[in-house]
Amino acid sequence: MPQSPSIVAPPAEDKLPLTVAIISLNAAAQIGPCLASAAFADELLVVDSGSADGTVELARAHGARVETREWLGFGRQKQHAVSIARHDWVLCLDADERITPRLERSIRAALAGGRYRAWRVARRNRFLGRWLAHGEGYPDWTVRLFHRAHASWSNDEVHEAVLTTAEVGRLEGDLLHDSAEDLATYMTKQNRYSTLHAQALYKQGVRVGYWRLAASPLARFLKFYVLRLGFLDGGPGFAHIVIGCNSTFHKYVKLIELQQSAAARDA
Repeated sequence: MPQSPSIVAPPAEDKLPLTVAIISLNAAAQIGPCLASAAFADELLVVDSGSADGTVELARAHGARVETREWLGFGRQKQHAVSIARHDWVLCLDADERITPRLERSIRAALAGGRYRAWRVARRNRFLGRWLAHGEGYPDWTVRLFHRAHASWSNDEVHEAVLTTAEVGRLEGDLLHDSAEDLATYMTKQNRYSTLHAQALYKQGVRVGYWRLAASPLARFLKFYVLRLGFLDGGPGFAHIVIGCNSTFHKYVKLIELQQSAAARDA
């Protein structure tokens, strides 16, 4: 079972010509281990949006360059960090993520090889005290390492993604997502995300009927709990996917509410 790595900063000559970019807000509980795991990068960049818990001071103590930027939404905030990086190669992390030694070795090989301009990484999520190994919890493939001339973040306020037309490679090793938040905080965040996603879908012109309230959560459950073997992660795996399905339900019922509100205004 993977553990959060203990990293010793490499000598300057061993550091990669790479910027590790992190956006933060009140992340003092996570930012230190995250930056320590990325010590092999030549630049550690933290774009903070107004932390009041010592995040900025901790980041600087770990050698990070800290810039302040008012909140733009997840996609735009991450792209801003990419745009002000000192290096063209950028690795984007969340403050509660950690790079394993195997992933570091894979990143070094990727930058030395030069085959791809964008790379996916397998993210492993920890939930209710367990490192998930199936379902939505792992491998949660996501593009995080890329050359900024060939890729960029979408403008989405939530569920942002890296956009690229380049062929994408796969890195070996895991990116550990070990959130320090409690379940109540996690549920509050899921509620906020479902609201933002519903608003984004509405702006994009997406319209749904009540049938989606049953079909989409059920499809999600079957895909991740059954087909992708989420049941093998026991109770935490079941809870993880049920919360995810609940978030899908809330997203679409909020979208229906937006549709009805618009129809009432137009009536």
